[in-house]
Amino acid sequence: MITIYHNNSCTKSRIALAAVTKNDEPFEVVNYLENVLNVEELRAIIAKLNCKPKDIVRTTEKVYLEKYKGKDLTDEEWINAMHENPILIQRPILVKGDRAVIGRSENALDEIM
Repeated sequence: MITIYHNNSCTKSRIALAAVTKNDEPFEVVNYLENVLNVEELRAIIAKLNCKPKDIVRTTEKVYLEKYKGKDLTDEEWINAMHENPILIQRPILVKGDRAVIGRSENALDEIM
């Protein structure tokens, strides 16, 4: 099963959801802005992405520019920042088993499907 962490206002997220919908696998959609991920869920996704928490922070968001730009936060502080401000989380994120990708490109989508 594929889980897509989705933001319907994001074009890339809508494209990824359309691709998942056309796929023959079952899937679950999580609107992470409405169903805020807890710290443990964020840690698990980041581990599956095999990256640092800062790597999935959207640095163009207003809240990033106002509160976090130029700050040297620890991994846990970035995770807490994303939990408190889920708009900071890169999107879409697709998870399948022990793997995850940020589905902003066709190649990333192909990797997970």
